[in-house]
Amino acid sequence: MRIFNKFQGTKGFISMWERVLRFRYMITEQAKHRAKVLAFWERYGNGATREAFGVSPRTLFRWQKALRDALGKLEGLNAGSTAPKGRRKRSISPTITERVITLRTIHPRLGKEKLHALLHKDGHRLSVSTVGRLLTDLKKSGQLRSPVRLSLQGKTGNLTERPVKRKKKLRRPKGYRVLQVDTVVRFIDGMKRYILTAVDTERRTAFAACYTNHSSKSAADFLTKCLVALPECPEALQTDNGSEFALHFETACESNKLTHFHTYPRSPKMNAHVERFNRTLDEEFLRYHRALMRDDISAFNNTLVDWLLWYNGERPHYALGQVSPFQFILKSLPVGECHMWWTHTIT
Repeated sequence: MRIFNKFQGTKGFISMWERVLRFRYMITEQAKHRAKVLAFWERYGNGATREAFGVSPRTLFRWQKALRDALGKLEGLNAGSTAPKGRRKRSISPTITERVITLRTIHPRLGKEKLHALLHKDGHRLSVSTVGRLLTDLKKSGQLRSPVRLSLQGKTGNLTERPVKRKKKLRRPKGYRVLQVDTVVRFIDGMKRYILTAVDTERRTAFAACYTNHSSKSAADFLTKCLVALPECPEALQTDNGSEFALHFETACESNKLTHFHTYPRSPKMNAHVERFNRTLDEEFLRYHRALMRDDISAFNNTLVDWLLWYNGERPHYALGQVSPFQFILKSLPVGECHMWWTHTIT
């Protein structure tokens, strides 16, 4: 489809359009008011202008000069920047700077709070925020080097700096339905066991499985089992920032077209549903099967599946009105009218 401009060829249209745009978006209401005051001043003089608008003659002459410098364009009457020409600069004693550099060189992991305590012991009166800003300035100027991660090359024996790759993590919108996943660690007679748990935030259906390690392969295997075991599993999941929820787990999320949200560090309340399920799992099942979890993982998982069937199918849930998750799902299903035998009449 071809688009035509009905004003094409009209003389002066472009100039008029530019003036309209400039007057609408580039000229402030304050500039329009000043132009009105200047017009009133030229017509009625100083006394009437001071009485009507309260503007001194010096200000009027300054506005008139600004308008003349702008070649008569009203943009010249827009308010200028009010930022000060000479801004204050942070000045810290060279003695304090050298002391901070010395401490951070010997102890690279000292934070601003600990540095503040050491400087206070030396008699320097600075706030914690000032020490933090000083550290930032020293890093920007190259006087302090940030800690780096080194990687040892097996063939050459050289240490090379390993770049830090930070992937932007997604945060779940409020009220968005997800499958919250978490890891429970148990120590039994010197042995570690990892129980991966998952809960649907809307329907409260839950799943869990025990593993001997917390690798991303185990987490990916657990996710595959969740998608099979849980009815109508959500299309998004949320985990903490554990290492088990990376690499193979991310690959499994991408292959199943699942959106992976992360919680903020040290924020277990963001995974409140699965954290509450972890407590129920511990109080009602794990405490009574510790020996089986230590000796036979396969038998423990089979027993755990039986308990999960009871948890999802029969155990009442307070949040669901004292019905089980499966009963809640059945109640929410639409009931269609059955037309079988609807023409049958009894004679």
